[in-house]
Amino acid sequence: MIAIITGDIIDSQQRDTKTWLKALKKALNKYGKEPTSWEIYRGDSFQLELDAKNALEKVIAIKAILKKEDIEVRMSIGIGKKDHTAKKITESNGSAFVNSGDCFETLKKNTLALKSPWKNFDEIINIMLDLALLTIDNWSATSAELVKIGLENPEKKQTELTKLLNKTQSTISEGFKRAGYDEILKMIDFYNKKIEEKC
Repeated sequence: MIAIITGDIIDSQQRDTKTWLKALKKALNKYGKEPTSWEIYRGDSFQLELDAKNALEKVIAIKAILKKEDIEVRMSIGIGKKDHTAKKITESNGSAFVNSGDCFETLKKNTLALKSPWKNFDEIINIMLDLALLTIDNWSATSAELVKIGLENPEKKQTELTKLLNKTQSTISEGFKRAGYDEILKMIDFYNKKIEEKC
């Protein structure tokens, strides 16, 4: 099972293309190589292939990387199989691609949703995402950076993050609270456990 992420930059025409394009490429490069693992197409749309496990964590990290630069992104996660592997991700296909595309078409006000072969799983995760987005969509650049650093350094304690961020532990602790970081980690953990059971 793989995860296919379909996304686009919100209001890209109202933004400086160089800024969001550089930030998006930086985010996508963390998780694979262009064009086999990710590709930007139709100007401001992109597709990315991830392992089904940890896909949610990586998608939230992408949101944080872009939000830090004041860039809003809309993404769908499609879980399923890959039946055909092409040199370009946008030319590969399988149920993961279909689920991702179908899910992306349903995104209106929401900026993140998931579709998998398991309806009950989708319902639970999408309710969790709806609630999480109430906080995520309102992250400040500072909150987004904190979440990004936290997700990139899961083994580090807050005391160790003080050196990385040049902030006091109380500032980091308050920032994590404002960003809903602990709750987001619980949601990611729940997602990972359920995916392990399913796959």
